[in-house]
Amino acid sequence: MDIKKAPLINREISWLYFNERVLQEAADPTVPLIERVKFLAIFSSNLDEFYRVRVATLSRLTNLNEKAKEVLGYNPKKVLNQIKNIVVKQERKFNDLYENIIVKQLAEERIFLLNDKQLNVARGTFVKTHFRQRLLGMLVPIMLDNIKEMPEMRDRAMYFFVKLTKDKKVTYALIEIPDNLPRFTALPETNNLKFIILLDDIIRYNLEDIFFIFEHDSIEAFSIQLTRDAELDLDKEVSGKFIDSLAKSLQKRKKGKPMRLMYDAEMPMDMLKYLVSKMNLHGESLIPSSRYHNFKNFISFPNVGRPELENVKHAALPVAGLGFNKSLMAEIAKQDYLISTPYQTYDYVIHFLREAAIDPKVKEISIAVYRLAENSRIMHALINAAKNGKKVNCLVELRARFDEQNNIGWSNRLEEEGVNVIYGIDGYKVHSKICLISRAEKEKLAYYACLSTGNYNEKTASIYADHSLLTANKKITGDLVDVFKAINKGALPMGLKNLIVSPLDARPAIYKLIDTEIKNAKAKKPAYMIFKMNSLADEQLVMKLYQASNAGVKIKLIIRGMCTLVPGVKGYSENIAVISIVDKYLEHARVHIYCNGGDEKIYLTSADFMSRNIESRVEVGFPIYDSQIKKEIKDIINIQLSDNTKSREINKENNNKYHKTRSELPVRSQIDIYNYLKNKVN
Repeated sequence: MDIKKAPLINREISWLYFNERVLQEAADPTVPLIERVKFLAIFSSNLDEFYRVRVATLSRLTNLNEKAKEVLGYNPKKVLNQIKNIVVKQERKFNDLYENIIVKQLAEERIFLLNDKQLNVARGTFVKTHFRQRLLGMLVPIMLDNIKEMPEMRDRAMYFFVKLTKDKKVTYALIEIPDNLPRFTALPETNNLKFIILLDDIIRYNLEDIFFIFEHDSIEAFSIQLTRDAELDLDKEVSGKFIDSLAKSLQKRKKGKPMRLMYDAEMPMDMLKYLVSKMNLHGESLIPSSRYHNFKNFISFPNVGRPELENVKHAALPVAGLGFNKSLMAEIAKQDYLISTPYQTYDYVIHFLREAAIDPKVKEISIAVYRLAENSRIMHALINAAKNGKKVNCLVELRARFDEQNNIGWSNRLEEEGVNVIYGIDGYKVHSKICLISRAEKEKLAYYACLSTGNYNEKTASIYADHSLLTANKKITGDLVDVFKAINKGALPMGLKNLIVSPLDARPAIYKLIDTEIKNAKAKKPAYMIFKMNSLADEQLVMKLYQASNAGVKIKLIIRGMCTLVPGVKGYSENIAVISIVDKYLEHARVHIYCNGGDEKIYLTSADFMSRNIESRVEVGFPIYDSQIKKEIKDIINIQLSDNTKSREINKENNNKYHKTRSELPVRSQIDIYNYLKNKVN
């Protein structure tokens, strides 16, 4: 195998094809209409973050020219051009889908999105009254002719760029739209017809009220939105000064380098040229779009129509053997339990910590958290545990991108309440989702653990598909004791017997497991691997999978997001098949299944196959020992591999072709997994 010629797709381009799959959901007529609007919002929000982080990073690398090409293996400037070409095409699809399909189908449901040109006298009067009473006082334009420099525009904020003309004299102005205002306003119904108007169009309709002191013959307003570099320049040290350093960097993030200016494609060229010159923008930063930006707000688009326009809400299921009127730890002492959210209720995790907080025999709680809910019940349980005299150690990873401010707030609150807060390990993010409870039993300590593929976050647990293991297995808890001992000292865990922990042990441990499959394949024994994860982008692991494929190992991958591996290429990946599932829940679980000569090994983990997860983060992979849980995980994975409704093939063409199976019956894995788990408790 010639490594230099091995097929790889650029990770950023691969990510854009993932976001195309999100757009496919918005275009799918079988998806309820309001949910399609929400997928448009997710697509837009994803793209915002992509520009703030990934495009920002590539933009920095262009300054290194040939050096960057040598180190990265590709030309960042060339990739930026590819990105722009793909994004412009996707934005056209997005706009066409919204304007020519979604809006029309809403109208068929007797829901009408009115713009400022479509208001009759009665509705116009309502809008003017609403504007003067609730909005006018919050909108103060900046007259650009009166200032030398363009004012600093906030990252991802919504603005109107306004042009007033009087006898050929032109005046320009900028209006920032406050982000705390409702984006949608319902207008009075008529004959059972529903009417909604966007905040943007309310403002357009009332421009005369805003610029009342300026004489003009015409007034034009076009929406614009700036996306800035959101990467943080931070000293890697973890010290007492770190929170202050992070807080200052968060302020700088708001003023990062402009990465993308989205503008209404109807904007006249003279206005666009004025903006470009005033803001010192380059051509690759300009993305023509529709009249509406900040589409992420459409995630809260109101359903004023039939309930069927939204997904059916399925009640979270119980887990057989667990209850809320008895001790969870007493049950966990007997056997392991798996919680698969959002299908099963996340309340068990909350109950586990609440029980620990009040149990007199519990002496210590240790936990590592990454992204927290705003009003986290997890954190409240830890605070109450500290108040009840327990020793509570909480590692709060302050560098969880875009959650830094929330995590700073919680870390301060925890310290005030007597919790021992740990701020991480010098140079490494702690991305593990682990919790260990120490309980005095028969004059010695017994340990109970909760390990998860997803965050300790009850809000995201309702929409992210993850697995959490509740266990008292000494093989796992014994290693976990050592993990927390290391973390509490600011050191890296190493030399563990059962857990696979990065950055020190993960790569060699995974390679060893893959090498076993290669050895068995060469010996004509059964050999296969199944991996499920969010992203596959570590080049060394891709090459290892190519090596395994060439040895005859059958490999099946379920990758939600970016995948730099190219399946089905002769001499590299003929034995590798890759699918991606995008549906109403976000596929977030990471699962590894190894044939192991017929004695399958199954691991759950917090890590993807990305270099950062393997080399610069503390991640924990944990084995599943319970035979019933192993079967349950394998059954769930097999349902997903059989999905012929919401899964797409990842292939050489990158065309997101829907995956078809031999089954004549439709298989929609997220619905079928719910029914599978429901049948287990009936």
